[in-house]
Amino acid sequence: MSKPSDPPATAVIGSGFIGRAWAISFARAGSTVRLWDQADGAAAKALDYIAGVLEDLAQNDLLNGAKPATVLARITPATTLAEAVAEAQHVQENTPEVLATKIKVFEALDAASRPDAVLASSTSAILPSRFTEGLKGRARCIVVHPINPPYLIPAAEVVPAPWTSPETVERTRQFLLSAGHAPLVMKKELDGFIMNRMQGALLEEAFRLVADGYASVEDVDIGIRDGLALRWSFMGPFETIDLNAPGGVRDYAERYQGIYENLFPQMQRRVDWAGEVMNVIEPERRKRVGKDKLQDRQVWRDKRLMALAAHKKRAAKEIGN
Repeated sequence: MSKPSDPPATAVIGSGFIGRAWAISFARAGSTVRLWDQADGAAAKALDYIAGVLEDLAQNDLLNGAKPATVLARITPATTLAEAVAEAQHVQENTPEVLATKIKVFEALDAASRPDAVLASSTSAILPSRFTEGLKGRARCIVVHPINPPYLIPAAEVVPAPWTSPETVERTRQFLLSAGHAPLVMKKELDGFIMNRMQGALLEEAFRLVADGYASVEDVDIGIRDGLALRWSFMGPFETIDLNAPGGVRDYAERYQGIYENLFPQMQRRVDWAGEVMNVIEPERRKRVGKDKLQDRQVWRDKRLMALAAHKKRAAKEIGN
């Protein structure tokens, strides 16, 4: 029996990229993790992947001082879903983005989990009301949507259904904070949640700029990578504008709203992402990174994220948040 002060026992349902990443995040924070996947041997195979990631995290001082073997020992494959959730106080579901699958899995989780467990989904697109409405325990169901991989990117969206209890929302928020995450707590559900709506607005304009011949793919990437993202890596859009005018956020709005008001009508047109513009975008990207090198580049991305996470950790101690 765990003590009240112990990190809560967790269950991770689905051992793909997101499930593995959550397992690392929860175990690093001290929680025991039972990992289950319906595919035979998938959970055990995921442990091999996790072991390699833990070594890289240790080299960047991102394991809270623990040794990789210690963190890995907190993650145990389960042979059945019922076994995985038997003691879990927080259950994180990571099955495919198919509504029928979510409904079926959450029916099973609601039946098998202890009655006080929070049942969270990692879905990035399906509203929680669509797969929890008919459940007896629907008040304890919620979405916790990460940016992958959550062991490197702390932001996680907390999205309640209309019937999710305030207690569930607060317990989830506190759990994420204790695990080193930065929860974004939505007041109510909305298509796209917060992060995909923000990202979608940026991508829509990026596609328009390329499709209309105003900029190359690389120039758009440079504008974010070597421009806006440098600030955005440690502060958000509201703090950015609050610091970009002498009198703060209201002063910024009064000075510069007219610029964006003029731009807005020009932005009310979609470009088909998979249409003609893709014949420009894909060759530019393949010239920079061949299709056969994409996995290598993904490894590079994660190593850069580790370095950035390590830097932000040091900077927070030395400079402050």
